[in-house]
Amino acid sequence: MRGGIDLGGTKIEAVVVDDDDLVKGQARRLTPTDGGPAAVAAEMVAALREAAAAAHTEPERLSGVGVGSPGEVDTRTGTVARASNLPDWQEPFALGSALAAELGTPVRVGNDVAVAVEAEAALGAGSSYRSFIGIWWGTGVGGAVFLNRKRWRGRGSAGEIGHTVVKLNGARCLCGRRGCLEAYAGRSAMERRALRATKRGDKTVLFKLMRKKGHARLTSGIWEEAVHRGDDLAVQLIDRAIEALGAAAASTINLLDLEAVIIGGGLGSRFGDEAAARIATEMTPHLLRPDQPPAVHTAKLGDQAGGVGAARLFHPAQAERVGKQT
Repeated sequence: MRGGIDLGGTKIEAVVVDDDDLVKGQARRLTPTDGGPAAVAAEMVAALREAAAAAHTEPERLSGVGVGSPGEVDTRTGTVARASNLPDWQEPFALGSALAAELGTPVRVGNDVAVAVEAEAALGAGSSYRSFIGIWWGTGVGGAVFLNRKRWRGRGSAGEIGHTVVKLNGARCLCGRRGCLEAYAGRSAMERRALRATKRGDKTVLFKLMRKKGHARLTSGIWEEAVHRGDDLAVQLIDRAIEALGAAAASTINLLDLEAVIIGGGLGSRFGDEAAARIATEMTPHLLRPDQPPAVHTAKLGDQAGGVGAARLFHPAQAERVGKQT
């Protein structure tokens, strides 16, 4: 069996899978909001241990543990830097080595969105297409492009749809630029905007729900509940995000003429098929060929795509494509 850890801005999802990529054990923990990389790594270790116990095994008996991490990932060394949606994580941190020392098994680290979309390409909604883009809508907005059934890596940063400009001189993004998709659709950016709105006197249940659930951030589940309650501010910000996602996805289709768009990530999974349908509708006015729209799907693997994709870093088919960290 193999382990996989999906490191997100609000949650850490760990799974243990068998030879057929079937999940045999899983666990979820909240991502720390302080304490830096060391605190995050400790929670990742705890989550993986819980997933292994659920699968009736121990981390030391796994053939390896893969990690999907945001930020700048060096797959050769297992180092992660500039993970802006994680606490105090700008300088390089040897995440792979830190986890391997605690878990007693080899660890490989990949980009969080890339490994999730790789899983969808092999096992999920992308498996029937030769070309598609996966758009992961969560704390940030990430993406990965598949051409001729292979992920297009470019010079190392291909697929960063979250930093596609959807409005010139628009909202400030955490990357320091203006008008990025992530500044409109990323959960962190939406939370900051909601907080500013409440300081202006706008009413919302978002932060009441956050406190009630004992969370330090507005999770995807909180956004979903607020929208279902008809909260005006939550509805407005989700509508704004979907509109921006549609514009960015359409621009990608106009450029590459891909067969499909697959929507995943925390918010993408929470809002599901309804969000996918709305994004498809928002794409239409921007498509050069609206008579030939791409198919739009939600991720078939749902919340488990990141963990399963990370575990596939130790799948025999992937073994020669990644660097090994111990």
